[in-house]
Amino acid sequence: MTRYVFVTGGVVSSLGKGIAAASLGALLQARGFRVRLRKLDPYLNVDPGTMSPYQHGEVFVTEDGAETDLDLGHYERFTGVDATKADNATTGRIYSTVIARERRGDYLGGTVQVIPHVTDAIKEMITAPATMPDGAEPDFVIVEIGGTVGDIESLPFLEAIRQLGNELGPERALFIHVTLVPWIASAGELKTKPTQHSVKELLSVGIQPQILLCRADRPIPEGERRKIALFCNVRREAVIPALDVDTIYAVPIAYHREGLDCEVLRHFGLPCADEPDLSAWERIVETIRNPEGEVTIAVVGKYTGLLDAYKSLAEALTHGGIANRVRVKLDWVDSEIFETPGAIHRLEGVHGILVPGGFGERGTEGKIAAVRFARERRIPFFGICLGMQMAVIETARNLAGLSGASSTEFGPCEHPIVGVLTEWTRGNEVERRAVGGDLGGTMRLGAYPCVLQPGSLVRSIYDAPRISERHRHRYEVNIRYKPILEESGLLFCGMSPDGTLPEIVELPGHPWFVGVQFHPELKSRPWKPHPLFASFVEAAVKQARLV
Repeated sequence: MTRYVFVTGGVVSSLGKGIAAASLGALLQARGFRVRLRKLDPYLNVDPGTMSPYQHGEVFVTEDGAETDLDLGHYERFTGVDATKADNATTGRIYSTVIARERRGDYLGGTVQVIPHVTDAIKEMITAPATMPDGAEPDFVIVEIGGTVGDIESLPFLEAIRQLGNELGPERALFIHVTLVPWIASAGELKTKPTQHSVKELLSVGIQPQILLCRADRPIPEGERRKIALFCNVRREAVIPALDVDTIYAVPIAYHREGLDCEVLRHFGLPCADEPDLSAWERIVETIRNPEGEVTIAVVGKYTGLLDAYKSLAEALTHGGIANRVRVKLDWVDSEIFETPGAIHRLEGVHGILVPGGFGERGTEGKIAAVRFARERRIPFFGICLGMQMAVIETARNLAGLSGASSTEFGPCEHPIVGVLTEWTRGNEVERRAVGGDLGGTMRLGAYPCVLQPGSLVRSIYDAPRISERHRHRYEVNIRYKPILEESGLLFCGMSPDGTLPEIVELPGHPWFVGVQFHPELKSRPWKPHPLFASFVEAAVKQARLV
């Protein structure tokens, strides 16, 4: 029997509902339960794929090619269970489904309304089959509702989970509300009124939360917990302090200490006598808090003004640090600054340079300058997606002598080292896209295989002849330039199985110079760091000893 836990948020946004849901999933897993997580987003976009990173942060890509909310990255990193297209839905997707049904005549001429048609579509998404990797039914499905209670956009979702709460009954449904207990410096005390009003807002749509996760920056006194319980109609034990911690990987341990997992099990009538096995989390936190050294990695990107745009990347670098027992200090650098004379010396003293993905021409010349600096100074370099393409263009210009080398993404050029590929194979199928077609959902998305060249650096890093990695890009390195680029020293060491799509390049003779067309950060886990990030940070550690 699958039980459903609905996580809502109130007072303000950015309270950490995603981390809370992921941490609860990790705690239930540590007790031997099978868990899946899902996210409902109230915005009208069909998915976040066409949204600016400054609007939404990172777009997390699943194995099956869905462009989803960054919280699904937290779900995967905390539970190790790969998310799918079925695990994220937006208002745009729900309404598209309803309108398509209306156009087909599925509603038999009836008037289509928010209730019941839209709410029914939401409930279908929530309760859709959610099998585990082994094919078993999950014991728990944790569903996070995006946005803040009181937002007009989230009302259909709240109504849908209210209905589900009645239909499933308390033995199969639980509501957790994440709220804020702010410290008012001028009064010198924590205030519970915002939490009271947030729960009142939730009650106004017919939902009584059974557990309150109270975010605060300092311990919540016993008297305040009793007050919250009294005014919000919950047990005192169900008022769970969710205090700030120094690393997100300490959250499951902190929530267990405060009794969150036991309160969830108590609600469902399940035993809580045995302690969960949190040893893996304890080892991770101990390594983060007690590193044996520190390295500085410069991340030369376009969206450094909002670090959520690189959430999985930052976490993967942290995982690389865990693998090497060092703290990874990230130096976020706007690539545009390197388009001015002399600014490149900003990279002096770093132990590694990473150029991440991105879209559009802005800042690309600065990225190319950073690649050249890393190559000439023999600093460990890691290029991801657009970062790999910039590395190939830099090689073409400065080693192969192709001064007109560029990408057709930025306009016509003499040597289109990077261009749009309109047709490629995936397994036994051919996938196509039009050059001037829709932007949404038309990229090479999801997991694709890659064959590694024997004797190459990446072959030794992966210790496997063939890998599978997740992609999100529209432009590819032009295979026609492979011979001249390899003559100039660049090795195409990872290719698609049919040999048409360059996936990985490296520079033999350089301490560590690797570019990948895919996004390895999406598959990194704290207890299983991605091998490329572990190796990159290891190279940075060696570089630190030379500086």
